[in-house]
Amino acid sequence: MNLLDQSLGELARDIPGATRVFNEHGLDFCCGGNVSLRAAATIKDLDPDAIAKHLQQVLAAATPADRDWNAAPPADLVEHIVSRYHDTHREQLPELVRLARRVESVHGDKAECPRGLADLLEIIQEEMESHMQKEEQILFPMLASGHGAMAAGPIAVMRREHDQHGENLQQMATMTNDITLPAEACNTWSALYLGLRTLREDLMEHIHLENNILFANAAAATPAHA
Repeated sequence: MNLLDQSLGELARDIPGATRVFNEHGLDFCCGGNVSLRAAATIKDLDPDAIAKHLQQVLAAATPADRDWNAAPPADLVEHIVSRYHDTHREQLPELVRLARRVESVHGDKAECPRGLADLLEIIQEEMESHMQKEEQILFPMLASGHGAMAAGPIAVMRREHDQHGENLQQMATMTNDITLPAEACNTWSALYLGLRTLREDLMEHIHLENNILFANAAAATPAHA
């Protein structure tokens, strides 16, 4: 099985556990999911063969208990996305804003302090809430009821907004030295960065499920001359 020339999005969709491998190596499988494993690894100066070998090991270890969302009905995947990711983000972001404000107020004089992070997180929270409401109120009901042929316009809008989410994550990484905790960090700072890493992993998995599975399946089910 040649993995090197498959896109990150395809691999994330087809191999349960692949997203964990990509997260470990800092590979963007959601917004950058159309790039091949070979190209993505080369850009980051990583060994593509070593990553492919790791993916083969993950594939061999996969169990029947791993849910194959490719084969799930759209309604099931929509329900999973809302309960696992939308609801989670609504809990994560207000607390991350609070922690970031606290860190900035106490440690703002330190060079490593991510000044401006709280403002960025508030922007992310506002943009994501608007985005998730549009999905829950307009797009997801269409997809869950099997009307993917009517959803091309809303899907295109959601994909563009996903790209913006990816840019926000990149800005967050720049502000925090790729979410690297300084040696003298306090407990609040540690909790903030742990939460940021969790948010990043959750959001990338969330966007992957939508872009590479839910939206891709809807497009595939749409007649060419509908």
